[in-house]
Amino acid sequence: MICASQVLRHSRKVKNTSNLVKHDYAELVRRFGSDTRVFASKGDDILRVRQPHIVSSDSQSVVKSSQWTKSSTLGFYNSYRAMSPTMVSLAGRPKEAVQMAGMLQSRVSSCLQMHLRRGFSANADLPPHQEIGMPSLSPTMTEGNIARWLKKEGDKISPGEVLCEVETDKATVEMECMEEGYLAKILRGDGASGIKVGEVICITVEEEEDVAKFKDYQHSASDAAPTPKGTPPPPPPPPKEVAKEPIPSEPKVSKQSSAPADRTFASPLARKLAEDHNVPLSNIKGTGPEGRIVKADIEDYLASRGKEPSAVPKAEAGLDYTDIPHSQIRKVTASRLLLSKQTIPHYYLTVDTCVDKLMELRSKLNALQEASGGKKISVNDLIIKAAALALRKVPQCNSSWTNDYIRQYHNVNINVAVQTDNGLYVPVVRDADKKGLSTIAEEVKYLAQKAKENSLKPSDYEGGTFTVSNLGGPFGVKQFCAIVNPPQSAILAIGSAERRVVPGSGADQYKFASLMSATLSCDHRVIDGAIGAEWLKAFKGYIENPESMLL
Repeated sequence: MICASQVLRHSRKVKNTSNLVKHDYAELVRRFGSDTRVFASKGDDILRVRQPHIVSSDSQSVVKSSQWTKSSTLGFYNSYRAMSPTMVSLAGRPKEAVQMAGMLQSRVSSCLQMHLRRGFSANADLPPHQEIGMPSLSPTMTEGNIARWLKKEGDKISPGEVLCEVETDKATVEMECMEEGYLAKILRGDGASGIKVGEVICITVEEEEDVAKFKDYQHSASDAAPTPKGTPPPPPPPPKEVAKEPIPSEPKVSKQSSAPADRTFASPLARKLAEDHNVPLSNIKGTGPEGRIVKADIEDYLASRGKEPSAVPKAEAGLDYTDIPHSQIRKVTASRLLLSKQTIPHYYLTVDTCVDKLMELRSKLNALQEASGGKKISVNDLIIKAAALALRKVPQCNSSWTNDYIRQYHNVNINVAVQTDNGLYVPVVRDADKKGLSTIAEEVKYLAQKAKENSLKPSDYEGGTFTVSNLGGPFGVKQFCAIVNPPQSAILAIGSAERRVVPGSGADQYKFASLMSATLSCDHRVIDGAIGAEWLKAFKGYIENPESMLL
C-alpha cells in the first residue's frame, strides 16, 4: 500500500520525466528524492525572475541525518549549505534518491547559486511545501521591499506568471514562478520593507486542498536554519564588560598611561556619560588601571566646569523636523559615493567650450526630426555623442582599475545621471559611439521616464563605462565637480552655457559667444593628467565642430 500511494502521488510527474534521465539528473532527484538536500541546475529553481542572481530561502524542514550513511556525503552537502545563504525546502520523496544524490556530487560543484530542499514541516499537520525567499536581484542588493502582490492566497500559480513586484536597491523587478502550484501563505505583505535577501516571503504548495492548512502558519528564524545533528550550538556571546569604580585606599594619583597617544581607553559607562555631556575624552586624564578613564573621572571633570552630571537630551528642544526614511537607491548611492571619495584619488580638469555651432546644428536637426515625426534632439544628446566619440579616440579614459591590471573596455556605454523623487539613477546608453543622434535621443527619453517611474531593470543601468552628469541645462549650474562612479575611472560634469564677450578675428575686435563649462573628474590611478587633458581636447573639438560627429 505504501508503494502504491507513492506511485499515485507522483503519477502526475512521471509522464514529464522521460527527458530528465538523459538531460537533468538533478531535476530527477529533486522530483523523487526524500529528505534529500540536492543542488539543482539553473532550470530547477521554484522561483525565476527576469534578471540573474536568483536566490531563495531556507526552509523549516529538518533533514534526517539517518538517511546519510557516508560522512563524506554529509560533509559535502553541509559545506555547500554553509556557502549558500538561502534555500528552498524539498522533501517527501522516495529514499532511493539518496543514493543518486551521492552520485551527483561531481555534477553539482558549480551549482552554488541555489540550494534547494523540499520537506515536511516539524509540525506533522503541514504537508510538503516550498518556502520562497527574497531573491538577490542585483550585485549590490542586501535587502528589498515588496511593492505589491499580484497573486492572493489560494490563487493558482503557473510558470511564467508574475508573483509579486520587488523593489530592489535600484529598481522595481517582477518576480515570476517556474512551477505549478498554489500560493498558500503570504508572510510579507504589500509595502513590507527592509526584507533581507533570503528571508522567507511566501509559501507555495502543490495541491489546492493543502492551502487551508497554512492559514495560521508562522515562520520562525529557528525553523529557517536547523542545527545539524552532532554540531554543538554556537557559544553564547561574551558578557558585556561592566564598568566598576575603583575603590582607592589612598588619594587618587594620576598614572602615566602606557597607551599610544592617539588612542584613549575608557570604560563603557564613562564613554556613555562623556557622550551625553559632549565631553571630549582627550581632555580627561584617567585614574583607573593603566590610565583608563572611569565614571568618577567624568564626574570630576563636569564638577570642575560647574555642571551637574545630569542627562542632556541629544536633540535640542524647540526644533521642528521630519525624519525621512532612506530609500533603497539612496542607501546604495550613499555607500558607493562614500567608497569612491575614500578610495579613488580624484583630480579635476575644466575647459570652456563654445556651443554656438552646436546650437545651430541642433536647430537644423530638430527641424528635420519634426518633419519626420521623430524625437527632438537635446543638447545633452549631442554631449553624450561627443563624449562617446572622444572615448573612442582616447580609449585610456574608457577603463577601470583593478589591483592586478587596468581593464580597457572596447564598448562605449554611457551612463546618464537622472534625478528622480526616489533618488539618483544612472541608466546606460549602450554603444553610444555607434548610434545616431535620433536613436540616442529616443533611448535617453525612454530610460529617463522609466527611472522616474522606478521601473528600471538591472540591464538598464549596469555595464556603463563612463558617466555624464548635466546640471547646467536643467538647473543653470555654472560649473561643478562630480564624483567618479565606480568601477569607472571618469565622469563628465556639464555646466550651463552663458553669453560672454570673447576676442574677435582682429586685434581690437570682440564678439559675443556662448561658452559651456565641462569638468572631467578622473581616477588618477588609471588616467594621468595628460591623458585626461587629451580627452577633453577631443571632446571640445567635437562640441565646437559638431559636423564632425556626423562623419
